Amino acid sequence: MPDDSGPQAEIRQEGPLTWQDGDMPYSTAFGDHFYCQTDGRLECGHVFLAGNHLPERWSERKAQAGSDAATFRIGELGFGTGLNAMETWRQWQETRPTDGHLTFVSFELYPMRGEDIDRALSRWPQIDRERQGLLSLWPETPQGRVELDLDAQTRLIVVCGDALTSLTDWAEPFDAWYLDGFAPARNSAMWSLELMTRLYELTAPGGRFATYAAAGFVRRNLKAAGFDIERRPGFAGKREMLCGARVEG
Repeated sequence: MPDDSGPQAEIRQEGPLTWQDGDMPYSTAFGDHFYCQTDGRLECGHVFLAGNHLPERWSERKAQAGSDAATFRIGELGFGTGLNAMETWRQWQETRPTDGHLTFVSFELYPMRGEDIDRALSRWPQIDRERQGLLSLWPETPQGRVELDLDAQTRLIVVCGDALTSLTDWAEPFDAWYLDGFAPARNSAMWSLELMTRLYELTAPGGRFATYAAAGFVRRNLKAAGFDIERRPGFAGKREMLCGARVEG
């Protein structure tokens, strides 16, 4: 975890982000962009949804469970601008089972203000309705555990604070993980073996993870935690991304 003392702490408090190219947020705390500069929304589909075999898996759950389809739970490390949550909500609305429910839980150390989320997401008209829906519910000062019913079948929970601390007391299992912290070289704590092990413990049997990251230590930590690892071509010319599953037996 980055040092919380000295000049860097002051930067976070007074100006945790700057803007590039008009509406591209850049974290001054971690020295990294909040999403892919090519197209963060398309990257979300390529990495997080496809890497977790979504939306196929929530459709399959409907076929298996009939009219009593259970809640599908997605966990995310790094809410950021809310882009992944909004693109997932968009696709969920288009493909969800009739009686299905989605709970999207994101763990975020520095939650954004609504005006910054608005500015960052306004570049994508494809999620304009979702953006407006989120902003109509987003608190002025997000803190603690923010719980929002986006619609009758979709709940968003943003847990503000350190991810490992928050997950230590978490009990409900997840069907899919979006590992979207800042680059491992800039935020190594978000990719530690201790945190990956806790994610594995909270992954339902057959549950999956996906991440844009392919650094060697990230792959090794995920494998050591117990995940079966798969390498795939990354988004927009990036050589690799990682995904995988909790395989029992």
